Amino acid sequence: MQRVAVIVFPGSNCDAETIAAARQAGSDAYRVWHRDADLKRPDVVILPGGFSYGDYLRAGAIARFSPVMTAVTEHARAGGPVLGICNGFQILCEAGLLPGGLMRNARLRFLSRLVRVHVEATDTPFTCGYEPGAVLAVPIAHGEGRYVVDARTAAELEAGGRVVWRYTGENPNGSTNAIAGVSSPGRNVVGIMPHPERRNAPVLGGEDGARVFLSMEARYATQHAVDVRAVGDRHLRV
Repeated sequence: MQRVAVIVFPGSNCDAETIAAARQAGSDAYRVWHRDADLKRPDVVILPGGFSYGDYLRAGAIARFSPVMTAVTEHARAGGPVLGICNGFQILCEAGLLPGGLMRNARLRFLSRLVRVHVEATDTPFTCGYEPGAVLAVPIAHGEGRYVVDARTAAELEAGGRVVWRYTGENPNGSTNAIAGVSSPGRNVVGIMPHPERRNAPVLGGEDGARVFLSMEARYATQHAVDVRAVGDRHLRV
């Protein structure tokens, strides 16, 4: 069982759902307040959705200065998995852990409904449980969800296989290349705009988002099994 730290900022409102989804997948998920500098030795860090600091300056722009972000950045730079969902995605971009930024939706309207996304990359800790090319129905709930990057960065993301999810059928917010999620060069940091925690059980209308949380638990279990075998091999050689 892996440990999952869910960061709570003033204005976060999806932390309970995110913790529930991670626990349902078998993880030991717990809250970490944004003023805490200690992440309590997590295997995975998740920045959930919401409106950190009320988005008063710009979505995620104030939260990136919270004390906890120093620890989150250290975790990410050490190769630790980090997932940002909606507002969490915005914070990761503001903190420089992911490229680009999230701007007001193209029609300047808050959007809250199901969208379809195409799974573009399955080599991240949060998408490895999906089949390449799978099409998912996942909710969005954002006013600043339009992912924007310059042409050169967009080309690098596409060439490097770092587009994780892409809107299909429609581009609801006008994101560059219909991008709904991206990863860092090391694949360990992922930001997605749709909310998988809101679509991870039949009672929520479907389970298309469940594999985000199942993927990270399965990855941990596989790595742990490899570590145990490696220890056993070393013991036998001794």
